[in-house]
Amino acid sequence: MKQHFPLKNVQQEKRIYRGRVYFAIGIVVFALLILLSRYAYLQIFHYEEFKTAADNNRIRLQPIAPARGYIYDRNGILLADNYPVFTATLSRADVEDIDSTVHRLTPILSLTQEDIDRFNSRIKTAKKTERVTLKLNLTETDIAKFSEIKYQFPGVDIETQMTRYYPHGDLFAHVIGYVGRINDKELKIIDKDSYAGTNLIGKIGVEKSYEDLLHGTPGYESIEADAHGNVLRHLGRKESVRGNDLYLSLDYGLQNIAAEQLAGRRGAIVAIDPRTGEILALVSSPSFNPNLFVTGINHTDYSNLRDNLDQPLYNRAVQGVYPPGSTIKPMAGLGGIHFKTVDWSTTINDPGYFHLPGDSHKFRDWKKTGHGIVNLHKAIKESCDTYFYILSYQMGIERMNEWMRQFGFGAKTGVDLPSESEGLYPNPEWKMRTRKTKWLKGETISVSIGQGAFTATPLQLAMATAIVSNHGAHITPHVLRASKGAKPHTVLNAPDGKIKFNGTDDDWVKMRDAMVDVVQNGTGRGIRTPLYSIAGKTGTAQVKSIAQGKRYNEAALTERQLDHGLFVGFAPAENPQIAIAVVWENGRHGGSAAQLAKPVFDYWLVKRQKNPVLPTNHQVSGGLMTAGIKPGELPSGEGNLNADPNAMPHKPNTTSGNTTTSSTNKPKPTNASPHNELRTDVSE
Repeated sequence: MKQHFPLKNVQQEKRIYRGRVYFAIGIVVFALLILLSRYAYLQIFHYEEFKTAADNNRIRLQPIAPARGYIYDRNGILLADNYPVFTATLSRADVEDIDSTVHRLTPILSLTQEDIDRFNSRIKTAKKTERVTLKLNLTETDIAKFSEIKYQFPGVDIETQMTRYYPHGDLFAHVIGYVGRINDKELKIIDKDSYAGTNLIGKIGVEKSYEDLLHGTPGYESIEADAHGNVLRHLGRKESVRGNDLYLSLDYGLQNIAAEQLAGRRGAIVAIDPRTGEILALVSSPSFNPNLFVTGINHTDYSNLRDNLDQPLYNRAVQGVYPPGSTIKPMAGLGGIHFKTVDWSTTINDPGYFHLPGDSHKFRDWKKTGHGIVNLHKAIKESCDTYFYILSYQMGIERMNEWMRQFGFGAKTGVDLPSESEGLYPNPEWKMRTRKTKWLKGETISVSIGQGAFTATPLQLAMATAIVSNHGAHITPHVLRASKGAKPHTVLNAPDGKIKFNGTDDDWVKMRDAMVDVVQNGTGRGIRTPLYSIAGKTGTAQVKSIAQGKRYNEAALTERQLDHGLFVGFAPAENPQIAIAVVWENGRHGGSAAQLAKPVFDYWLVKRQKNPVLPTNHQVSGGLMTAGIKPGELPSGEGNLNADPNAMPHKPNTTSGNTTTSSTNKPKPTNASPHNELRTDVSE
């Protein structure tokens, strides 16, 4: 049977074909709509973002580090300068394999592990367009070796950057401080935009205290670069703003004279203008060369400084705490007047010792045979310990503490320098809190002559002496004299500006006269002069405890076990212009310390105007390699002692890695226990 197939349904096939075509067109149109929508979204809503990203491929914003402000003394002598050094920098945007590049550069630029570690710390937080310093202070050899193969290191360049230079070396090291490379800890707290392109930050001293004024504001430069990082065009530039200049109260000549007195000795000298609180000189000896730290001190040099038994990195003037010895007797005597415990006519009979009622322990006077009949004036003049033993027993430690704290003992002075120590004026509450034992009456006796647990800094002693010279008016020691943007210093640091004193102004005058007698006829007579009057007080601070019943035998002690020598004073006595505190570690007695103070007084009051000490030209020290400028050449016109302190001195012709120094081995003189013999049998 013949089979019949249906005819082809053309219309149906056309409908199927058209449906498939429309479906395909719909998919294409839908895809195009999605693409167009995405394109429109990116163009309209993210235009700026992607335009910036595209521009960054060829246009870059490079930071321009600001130069630090200069630091001058009170007469316009330059103390901290800026000089250019050659620096190797690396651009993150132009270097694909940073680790490999650094590894290849290590033998060429003589990179140390410290250089690499510092670079790695900074590169982690640097912006992609920022150039990060790989090594500061390149030598001529480093530059020559790199120049030959520079083409192998796209993104690595040699630049000139400003760095710090201290033309007077160790003379102002402890007070001015130094700058050093920003470390990891500092990176976490600084404003990275403010420090863009900057490698250095103040570490200690004035450089740290006034970092916000000295640092300045960074600028930037917009450049067009090719794919290899080569600069094609300079598109725009905003200059950086140099930091503010600082004018300090320090006097170069006085600082020099004070440093000469301590040369070869351990100790500190602080000189203050008692009328204003301006610090005229602040010397800690021995010192160190701050230029070593600017571009990163090497391990050997730092180890030598850190491990030096004399601790040159330690600022004895502000951080060192010492038993003040008899230097505090004028303040203590005025306390007796204040509490009506004694007056100027009160006398005692000094047999050469004192013992507490019911106790056989003898607190000996430095003069074994005693001073005979003693009033307050004679007690100051001859530094009679027994008088103050009796006075302290009658006053009690609580009232002594209340009174002496008004002179600043046991608290920071408020000086505008970092890391200041508080010292300690002990009392029963302190002993119970720290040692979990009760206060002993014998400890009150020790504290009365500046021994026992009582400690003070040389700066505190200078401030307390200035307060005595001011008849009780407070001052706040400070080193900054003037600077744009600086906050004015508060001269008075007490609620009413003066010590609360129940005596009269005549009592201050009588204490001054007693201190003048110390220098004219008493324990400080070795420095008397007919040119001006000095009011002073010597002091001897015990270092090694001597057991009860034993005698002090200097020959049996090592040099570092000898007593500290101290002196405080002001001059001219009737119209004080300078107050001084001297601490000579192991200087044996206060008379020796007074000898160190005499040339400081002489220079300030007699020699300064007619024969000022001025700096001479200095050669480059500390290994700085400069870019065509010789450090140490002072600008013309500087050093005029009669110049207006607010006038702008001539500026040097310049344009716009760190080991932090801290010492835990601070001088800690051994203080006498109340159960041991408090040895005061050496002449003040």
